[in-house]
Order: sequence, then C-alpha cells, then structure tokens
Amino acid sequence: MQQLVSWGAAGAMVFGGVVPYIPQYRDIRRTQNAEGFSTYVCLVLLVANILRILFWFGRRFESPLLWQSIIMIITMLLMLKLCTEVRVSNELNIKRRSFAAADSKDEEIKAPPKRSYLDFDLNYFWHWSKFTDYVQCVLTFTGVTGYITYLWLDSSFFVETLGFLAVFTEAMLGVPQLYRNYQNMSTEGMSVKMVLMWTSGDTFKTVYFILNQAPFQFSICGLLQVFVDIAILLQVYLYSHYPQKPVPHTAHPASTKAL
Repeated sequence: MQQLVSWGAAGAMVFGGVVPYIPQYRDIRRTQNAEGFSTYVCLVLLVANILRILFWFGRRFESPLLWQSIIMIITMLLMLKLCTEVRVSNELNIKRRSFAAADSKDEEIKAPPKRSYLDFDLNYFWHWSKFTDYVQCVLTFTGVTGYITYLWLDSSFFVETLGFLAVFTEAMLGVPQLYRNYQNMSTEGMSVKMVLMWTSGDTFKTVYFILNQAPFQFSICGLLQVFVDIAILLQVYLYSHYPQKPVPHTAHPASTKAL
C-alpha cells in the first residue's frame, strides 16, 4: 500500500502541473480565441524547466521532478503552437514578426522571410507569427545555458544558483497576473477555477518537496508560489466584494496570465 501511494504521488507530480492547461487548451481550440492566455506564461515555464533539467546534471534529484519538467516543456510548446496558429488565423492583415529576420521591414504572412540569428526586433520579442521562431529561441537558450552549465558543472556555487533560478522563475509565474489585477483594480477575465487548481497543485507540490527532502530551493520557492496564489485569491475576494473604479484596459494577446 505504501508503495502504491508513493507511485500515485510520483504520478501526480509528473502530470499534475499540466492539468490546469488542459481546459485552457480545449477552450482556445473550441473558441479559436487566444486573447485570454498570455504566451509569457509559456516563456516563464520553458525557462524554469530548462534550467531545472540542467540543475539535475549538477545535483541529481528525484526522477519524477525531472520528468515533470520534460512533460511541462512539451505542454508549453503545444500551447505556443496552438496560440500562434489561432492568433495568425484571426489577424487577416498580420505582419510577420520573426525571431530571426533578415530584413528590418515587416513581411506579409504569406511571404516567408530569410532567417538570421543576427537581426531581430526586440520590440516584438515573443510576439512572433510562426511557431518555428519560438522553437528556434528555445533551442538557442537551451544551447547557450547548456554550454555554460557544462563549463561550470564542477562549481557547487554555480549549480546551487542554477537550481535556485529554476524554481524562483517558476515561483514568480503568478506575479504578472497579480500586478495586472492591481493595475485594473479587477480580476475580470481571470478564471477563479484555474487559480484554485493552481493553489491546490502548488500546495501539493510544496508538501511533496518537503516530505521527500528535495533540494531546499524547491521547498522555499514552492512556499513562495503558494503565497502568490493566495494573494491572487485575496484579490478575487476584495475586488468582488469591494469594487474599485474600473481602469480602461486595452486588449492585447499577451497581456494576461492563463489562470
């Protein structure tokens, strides 16, 4: 029975993190509208989980946590692919924003640009019109950080810092949403159900870290993540019971976090 519980907990750790994104993925696919989901969520989770995998090479932790990162990376790439396809199909006059474009001029979506890693527009970073541009960016980041990690793998200070950056980045995932709610003085457009799923998942994850004696970085940042989730839930209560003066909001495809 104890072994069965252990397997169940490990399975929950591996796949539990992606569960909140399943209804989000289905909703975007059904409505063909990705405006309620911020692709910056994908960026943060991709960076965090790539760094966590690199941390594993310097300090081995439990396999379920490693597999969790792999599954999450795949999930975020799928989310990016869907959001990009939906956004492009909905914008008839969209201009191509490439991670690596040979020209400084924008090109129409039907005209594939020449690609070069030496010329890209930072103003449109992570707002590109082709999924392959995101893949190129992720591969570049993985290659650079992987090479640096290989060079400094014998440094315990570097390895521990890498681990802290990995989990701290993930812990900060809810901060943009927290700040956006504060700016708008409202939580309109944010799914409370999704926030509750995040809170329960982060709580379970933090308890798992503590009970299984995961590296201290995991436990500390897990607690921080729970506090951020609770703060967002407090905003839901405050802004629903004590409505504030509405703030004009300009719709932007990457302005919110999908919660």
